[in-house]
Amino acid sequence: QVQLVESGGGLVQAGGSLRLSCAASGRTGNTAVMGWFRQASGKEREFVAAIDWSGSRQFYADSVKGRFTISRDNAKNTVYLQMNSLKPEDTAEYYCAAGRVLTADYYTGMDYWGKGTLVTVSS
Repeated sequence: QVQLVESGGGLVQAGGSLRLSCAASGRTGNTAVMGWFRQASGKEREFVAAIDWSGSRQFYADSVKGRFTISRDNAKNTVYLQMNSLKPEDTAEYYCAAGRVLTADYYTGMDYWGKGTLVTVSS
């Protein structure tokens, strides 16, 4: 099993920045792929970003490209999401996820999920 704990959410004004962190524990060998998803109130969960084990490949949703950056520190078993130029439409619960394989929809390959951290962007 892998446990994922997110942190770093909060309230920020539009145009501001936040950095989310997700610490993994347990069988961290099963975290070859890690990612971030988000779910706004009344909407379905959507993909935000993913990263492979080496960190050399990153993938982003079109809505966050150029504004968000995913990275990981394997020595700390932690993945980060640096969010810049935040918009009110970025307001959502952000979930960390981890899995062994990268799938086309990013979602299917994730085996483990955190409980989420809330990001609220005010206009």
